Amino acid sequence: MKLYRRLKKILGGFLRAILRIHSYGNENEPKEGGVIVCANHTSFLDVIVLGVALDRPVRYLAKAELFRIPVLRSLIKALGAYSVERGGGDVAAIKKTISLLGEGECVGIFPQGHRHKKVHPSETAIHHGVGMIEYRSQAAVLPVFIKTKNYRMRLFGRKDVYIGQAISFEEFNFEGGNTAEYKRTAQVIFDRIISLEPKEENK
Repeated sequence: MKLYRRLKKILGGFLRAILRIHSYGNENEPKEGGVIVCANHTSFLDVIVLGVALDRPVRYLAKAELFRIPVLRSLIKALGAYSVERGGGDVAAIKKTISLLGEGECVGIFPQGHRHKKVHPSETAIHHGVGMIEYRSQAAVLPVFIKTKNYRMRLFGRKDVYIGQAISFEEFNFEGGNTAEYKRTAQVIFDRIISLEPKEENK
């Protein structure tokens, strides 16, 4: 993650200005310990926006195909990404995620699973994998809402990032860890993300 920190130090301010990224609630970020960063998902730029907006480095799953491109593989690994096989449950990737959280790192997960543009996030389906990862890792969950005009990410359009209060493992009230609890937990997390959107008219 040294390259990640170096690039952010050099380019963070520039990217924040040129991409028009405004963040609110950075004081809610846990300063240490494993954290699952959960946000709504509109564009591939979401990863960059969160990287600039949040103070701590965030690790992400990246599709395995990208790691088969020699030059790109070296870069994305240096930036903290790790591989996942798309189209099914990648047990190794899940174990890696839980391990990173146990080591005190931040891992970014988009509960929607896929990008959804021009539609309000509340109208999209979510996946319950984040619920299972939360149960097994017992990490704090940091809900984040990325607000853009008409829920469409434009390169130079304004991007407002609202960072909510972290949710502790205890707040989810797990009993035994099963699919129903995973689904409920994922919904609680996503509802918290949606609640961060300001009530005024979408800019």
